[in-house]
Amino acid sequence: MHGYIPRISEKVLTRALTRSPVVAILGPRQCGKSTLAKEFLKSIPSVHLDLQDRTERNKLVEPELFFENHRDEVICLDEIQRLPEFFSILRSEIDRDRRPGRFLILGSASRDLIRQSTESLAGRIAYIDLTPFLFQEVKGETNWQTLWLRGGFPDSVLARDDHDSVEWRRDFIRTFMERDIPSLGFSIPIPVIERLWMLLAHYHGQTVNYSKLAGAADLSIPTLKKYLSILEQTYMIRLLKPAATNLKKRLIKSPKVYLRDTGILHSLLEIENYDNLLANPIAGASWESFAIENILAIYAHWRSSFIRTSNGAEIDLILERGNRCRIFEFKLSKAPRPSRGFYELTEALQPETALVIAPVDAPYEIRRGVFVTSLEGGLQTISAV
Repeated sequence: MHGYIPRISEKVLTRALTRSPVVAILGPRQCGKSTLAKEFLKSIPSVHLDLQDRTERNKLVEPELFFENHRDEVICLDEIQRLPEFFSILRSEIDRDRRPGRFLILGSASRDLIRQSTESLAGRIAYIDLTPFLFQEVKGETNWQTLWLRGGFPDSVLARDDHDSVEWRRDFIRTFMERDIPSLGFSIPIPVIERLWMLLAHYHGQTVNYSKLAGAADLSIPTLKKYLSILEQTYMIRLLKPAATNLKKRLIKSPKVYLRDTGILHSLLEIENYDNLLANPIAGASWESFAIENILAIYAHWRSSFIRTSNGAEIDLILERGNRCRIFEFKLSKAPRPSRGFYELTEALQPETALVIAPVDAPYEIRRGVFVTSLEGGLQTISAV
């Protein structure tokens, strides 16, 4: 049995509760939001309501009385997206008593998806995005190969064996399509979302050709974009934007699409063990997205993008903040060799850091200012600066 595994977001949560009346922890279903909240609230006066439970929801029939009875406690409302009308009630209560750390709300939809509901809390709410497990969080429990294969959802990566992990992910995919999407108020036929999700698994790591993808999914382009937005805002896919840069080159202007959790990606493609993964053509793109998700969790407040020119030169990930720029390339090789185009773009961008993330044993400088390092080494490097 695995005990509680500390999350990187704990420090962010502590700071947020000291400055804001409401803190929202948002992330995909089953990523550990409730576990984090319950563990965090153990040491302080608090009350937890699971809004999926009818009995728990009934406690809020007279919310003012409930708030008055628990005024000196942190009130945690789990699965808040099930009561979108409740945000206006929260606003009235907070305006009466605006002390920081009064409410902790948990939701399985992004801030963009619930923005209309949370607009009434503008200036009163802080957001924290919680991902499935990151490598830095579980490196004492498992290795990066297992995390990459199974993905970061706790019940998947910590499963007894690969078979149990595969079965859990199959159930998750089915439940997401049959229950989670409808619960958010979207009516998408299950065969349609299933076909689209499978297509996205095969397109993983590629730039989006909306016309081609819409044709393959038998959808109109506007409908495809709507469905992609839903998958993005429920944390299932990432649409990485192309960089807006002044380089004098013709750039690809379509986003790249990734399934955010590699375990879900591998399940959709029926990749069930590590040897199968290495032998699959998707392995390189899967490694790329695995590293990207771990890096972006640390660079939460940086702008992320990629560059690809019309002649094929590419940088996989660019992170920018103010006048600062850092770039990353991802290679699934013990002896990675970035392309000439990568070096040309690096020279043009002049980043403060240039890392090639690969499964190597020790870091080294492959060219002046460009370093090859493992994912763990890269994460340690960027955490220190």
